[in-house]
Amino acid sequence: MAAIEFLDLGKKYGKVRSVRKLTASITEGKITGLLGPNGAGKSTSLRCLLGLAKPTSGEAEILGVHYRELKNPLTQIGAVLDSRGFHGGLTGKQNLKVMAAAAKIKDSRVDEVLKLVDLEAAANKKAKGYSLGMKQRLSLAGALLGDPKVLILDEPANGLDPIGIAWLRSFLRTLADQG
Repeated sequence: MAAIEFLDLGKKYGKVRSVRKLTASITEGKITGLLGPNGAGKSTSLRCLLGLAKPTSGEAEILGVHYRELKNPLTQIGAVLDSRGFHGGLTGKQNLKVMAAAAKIKDSRVDEVLKLVDLEAAANKKAKGYSLGMKQRLSLAGALLGDPKVLILDEPANGLDPIGIAWLRSFLRTLADQG
């Protein structure tokens, strides 16, 4: 079974066709990138996959089902579409604790993911004071909270400096090697 499956996926916004007949099968344990110019439909395809946009035609499935059919999806799918979903008045750790509580994940996992993404030193800093790169890492920590089988990242290196990009590549390779 494929971890992610697109079958003739299409999406239109009014008269504008954002995605046309995307078909792809992505297996577990693989790092796969969607490449294309701005406006090619990469983000829209991921939004359809995650149930945030309804396809005009075709299908998008994760682990053999539509996203909305997953039971407690945070424990199966980790996703980062942008790094703006945090409350600026809360610390990074507090933001993750809110997410963990909503998904019935133990608080101890928050410290684990902060360590995984190298944000331990900034855990108690308010999120509004985070750089873009730190927000990207915090988003990645949030996506990893449920120890998901599948990780979906849209432009994960956005805002990272060259050292951060090298770290991200190594980090994702390690995760992929672990399955």
